[in-house]
Amino acid sequence: MERKLNVPIKDENLNELNAGDVVYLTGNILTARDQAHKRLLERGAPLDISGAALFHAGPIITKKEDGYEMVAIGPTTSMRMNPYQSDVLDMGPKIVIGKGGMDDTVREALKRNNAIYVVATGGCAALYVDAVEKIESVDWLDLGMPEAMWNLKVKDFGPLIVAMDSKGNSLYD
Repeated sequence: MERKLNVPIKDENLNELNAGDVVYLTGNILTARDQAHKRLLERGAPLDISGAALFHAGPIITKKEDGYEMVAIGPTTSMRMNPYQSDVLDMGPKIVIGKGGMDDTVREALKRNNAIYVVATGGCAALYVDAVEKIESVDWLDLGMPEAMWNLKVKDFGPLIVAMDSKGNSLYD
């Protein structure tokens, strides 16, 4: 099945999605790598992450006179976030985007929070950047550009494959 989802997730029922389904996201997604996940747990979120989509990505961004321009954005290996992801999911995000799978503690947190893990295809950073309409904001730039939390307005961001659904099914089994 192919679905278009609006983020942040409000009324959409993620239980209807199954491992193997394809989704496209429209709305806002937040990048978050290792250091951003750690800081989320230490300090709380700099903005509302209820229903959010968190993207394990370190975008390539250039600074311009009037802000920032995204050059490329692709997934980074999700298993690096395993130590933090379960607790971060308990804070309210509904979609985790990455590559390479996550462990069983994350699978249980996805079930507990009616959330999903979707994979983006590695090597498609130039394709995914075309779906980024605007950089809305950036937090924690002191962590460095790749580790900062970027708030991105996207349209039809994907294709993304549901790798772990909210029922505990996983393509990695």
